[in-house]
Amino acid sequence: MELTAFHYVIGVIALIMLIWNTIEVGRNDAANIVNAVFGARVMPRNKAVWLAGIAVVIGAMASSPVMETARKGIFDPGALGDLQSAMYVYIAVYITNTVLLFSFSAFGMPVSTTACLVFALLGGGLAMGGMEAIHWDKSQVILGIICSIIVSGIAGFLVQRMFRGVVRDDCEDTKVVGLHGPWMAGALMTGLVYFLVMKGMKNVAWVKLIKSHTFDQFGAPMALIIIWGALSLFTFFLMKVLGQRIHRNLFGGMAVLGMIATAVAFGQNDLANCASPGLAIMMILKHGTIASKVNVAWYWLFGCGVLLFMGMSSKTAQRVTRAEVNTGSQGDLVKLYAPQWCIAVARWVVPKSGQEQALAPTPKKTSKNKLQHYDALRAAVITSVTGSVIAFASGMGLPVSTTYVAFAAVISTGWADKIFARGDAALKMGRTIWVVFCWFFSALIAATAAGFVTKLISIAGIIGVFVGLAINLYVRFLMKRKADQQEELLNQASAARKEELRKQQGSDSVQFASDADQDQM
Repeated sequence: MELTAFHYVIGVIALIMLIWNTIEVGRNDAANIVNAVFGARVMPRNKAVWLAGIAVVIGAMASSPVMETARKGIFDPGALGDLQSAMYVYIAVYITNTVLLFSFSAFGMPVSTTACLVFALLGGGLAMGGMEAIHWDKSQVILGIICSIIVSGIAGFLVQRMFRGVVRDDCEDTKVVGLHGPWMAGALMTGLVYFLVMKGMKNVAWVKLIKSHTFDQFGAPMALIIIWGALSLFTFFLMKVLGQRIHRNLFGGMAVLGMIATAVAFGQNDLANCASPGLAIMMILKHGTIASKVNVAWYWLFGCGVLLFMGMSSKTAQRVTRAEVNTGSQGDLVKLYAPQWCIAVARWVVPKSGQEQALAPTPKKTSKNKLQHYDALRAAVITSVTGSVIAFASGMGLPVSTTYVAFAAVISTGWADKIFARGDAALKMGRTIWVVFCWFFSALIAATAAGFVTKLISIAGIIGVFVGLAINLYVRFLMKRKADQQEELLNQASAARKEELRKQQGSDSVQFASDADQDQM
């Protein structure tokens, strides 16, 4: 293919958009990684983001250096007629996804970066190549995403209900933790070791060596029992040596460990969502050809990991964290937005007042006067289940959404704790319904918008690219303004509601679970 000025301009724009899109992916998925640790007040959000960010970079460096150019083989670049048509699709995907992810993040809505990329590629492929360009046999893409949600939800519910039945409402009680803490911590760590290392990193040489002397020799059930026993004993001796300090912070420490595992798995699994379209364009320009997969140098992996971390630390990422934490909060009063139709549907789902008693403890204040959204036990289960499911799916080569898996773990553990039996149950369930609805809605937008932009670029060339970018920036500005207005209205509504409750109760102590979050930004 003979390169022209158009191709060089596209190459520069693709590099810029790769950087931009990677930041947006980090911006939206940050909530999935730090929400449990922040919500349980195990550590401030800024420190959690730094720790998780380092783990994301490590995960990105440990991800496969062979990256798909058309994520999960959704469309066949060769069926588009020429390589230039493939470039149209890839650049349109970036133009669409950067504004889509930013808009949802601005409103504090977690969406799937995996689903957005997959459906944007689908829409762009249809626009340029028609039905023949799409691999319709890739039903396992959608099936894998749905299965990951179900597995995360079931695992989160069962583990949380079992652990809550043992620990009850005080995960810092020294007698209870001393009696049950070792086997609980051992079980959570066993899951992380097995799914993160043995499954997620199964192609690493030293992991293969360990696996051959353990799982291959003794069988998976026996090996898991041995690992569980060893880790439980290790925790028991650690508690004996370090005493009360470990007793008080055991489950908080497990939550942090699970967060790190989730961040590593996220860096491994979601890197292709950011980089694959841009790398495909670079491959076309450099080699004049395109393959289904491309080798990626280590410094590209490191750079993308750093960009993901930059997105995680942005202001709109903080909105996503706060909203997701409030949705699954054990607190009775939360500041959230949900459309009225979602709240109306939620009232049919949540139990009527007084029919059930919540198992989750009433949130208490920390030494720094911060109200907890989760207790440390639930935070540990959320992060451990999330990290395990994502790592397992990544190791099996299955498509998985970090957002869907993490959100399912938050809601299912809350359901196990019966948090929807008291307080703002309808509002929290309404927000859950709204988030799930937007998952499907975002996929539809991604496919439609990417198809439109692809056609625009194919007709108008470089002018079409700049028109698409102009639309991107305008929609970005409009969504930011509307999101800020919604945030202000939400604060005003919360203040009015708090005043009304204060008059009804005759007390000044009315507090929303999110009141202390602002200085944690």
